[in-house]
Amino acid sequence: MPEAYATGWGGDPVVASPLMSAFTQPELEYLASQRIGRLATIGRDGAPHVMPVGFRYDQATDTIEIGGHGMGTSKKWRDMGWDSRVAFVVDDVVPPWGPRLVEVRGIATRETTGGSGLGRGFDEEFVRITPRRVVSYGLGPEGHDLRTFDARDVPV
Repeated sequence: MPEAYATGWGGDPVVASPLMSAFTQPELEYLASQRIGRLATIGRDGAPHVMPVGFRYDQATDTIEIGGHGMGTSKKWRDMGWDSRVAFVVDDVVPPWGPRLVEVRGIATRETTGGSGLGRGFDEEFVRITPRRVVSYGLGPEGHDLRTFDARDVPV
């Protein structure tokens, strides 16, 4: 039976089955508690490009959705048209020194409609990241401890 793990941008509960989601319960809870992540794309010249972005987890597609103002004209949008491989990380540090993170490596799908529903004033264009590898750290009760490190490939 699915359990509520997190909330989306609108505060609506996100329900995911631990057997079907690419993410664990602690990862979903952590992602729901954060507002900004960093999206890394690969430019046409092969150079990396990283930008802070707003995001949300979409339970229906088990993807990370990224939208915003000017998305369809941005360098990251153009980069993802050239090479759909991306990396996305959400991280923070809790005192006194407790780093936490979720990294998602995956494939970006550029969507040309529906992005305005992600936030007020957002463009219609938005991106869905389908996870292929998920890495997390510091999300367990032990906090900053190697026992809280988890890295796994996501079956296609």
